[in-house]
Amino acid sequence: MPGIMFQDVVSLRTRSNRKWYTLPLSFLVHTTVLAVILVIPLIATDVLPRPRTIMEFVTPYVPVAPSAPPHVQRASPTPAAATTPGVPVVAPDSIGAESGMIFQPGTVETAGIEGLIVGLDVGTIAIDAPPPVAAEPVAPVPIGGNIKPPARTKYVAPAYPPIALSAKAQGVVIIEAIIGADGKVEQARVLRPQPLLDEAALAAVRSWEYTPTLLNGKPTPVIMTVTVNFTLR
Repeated sequence: MPGIMFQDVVSLRTRSNRKWYTLPLSFLVHTTVLAVILVIPLIATDVLPRPRTIMEFVTPYVPVAPSAPPHVQRASPTPAAATTPGVPVVAPDSIGAESGMIFQPGTVETAGIEGLIVGLDVGTIAIDAPPPVAAEPVAPVPIGGNIKPPARTKYVAPAYPPIALSAKAQGVVIIEAIIGADGKVEQARVLRPQPLLDEAALAAVRSWEYTPTLLNGKPTPVIMTVTVNFTLR
């Protein structure tokens, strides 16, 4: 036990002796390394790369002077061809014979050419035009509602047939009539017949006339019923 106790004291002294020379050595090493790091960049300036300055990144502005427009040479107007002396401007009334021509000796009259052109009648040229398109017939409209019956302008009394008089036949014949756009009766047919009186009633109605019926401002054919009364006196 006494040996162990003295051994701990010796070990503590040994450690304290080591700390005495270790701290100065460590300080010297760190100081040397720091000096090398700071001094070498100052000495070796030609080895280390030089940092770029701000001016190296700015592109210098060079003003561009506008170039003059190319010179365009205008073409000089071509002077009118001078009239060759001896060549007439107005055509003469006659042309004489020239050498090398196929005409026989003599003159060729040109005065009649102008008369031929003036005498041509342009109005006689006929141009074939397409035939006019026929208007489609308008279907007759029945009377009723807003379409009022037309007024009768011409009345012809029906002739009493002699055979009906001898048979003492009388009564009312109802006829359906189609009145054209001009107001004249175009067609007629019997709706309610009476023996011996139908033909006389149709002949009378076909001769009647009415005022034209207007639909949207245009004359329009209409269909209406009329009555013919046969009465014995």
